[in-house]
Amino acid sequence: MDGSQQVAQAFAAACTPDPFLFGWDGARGCHTLAYRGQLDGSRPGSAIPCDGRDLRAAITAVLAGEAPSSEQIPSIGCNIKWHPH
Repeated sequence: MDGSQQVAQAFAAACTPDPFLFGWDGARGCHTLAYRGQLDGSRPGSAIPCDGRDLRAAITAVLAGEAPSSEQIPSIGCNIKWHPH
């Protein structure tokens, strides 16, 4: 829960959902952004199932110690309604 919206703003999140996947970078000794993209290719009214295949593939790669595909299609969703503080 990001009630203050500080995390979303720091990451420059643009819409919901806007997944960010971080993986451990042993050489740097910290987590680094490995994937920011769509859950899958589904869109309202399309025949493509909503199954999270793109994010799942990225998770599988990160868990195997590999880099996700460099082709990362931006997510599409409702824009974030920022609340004043």
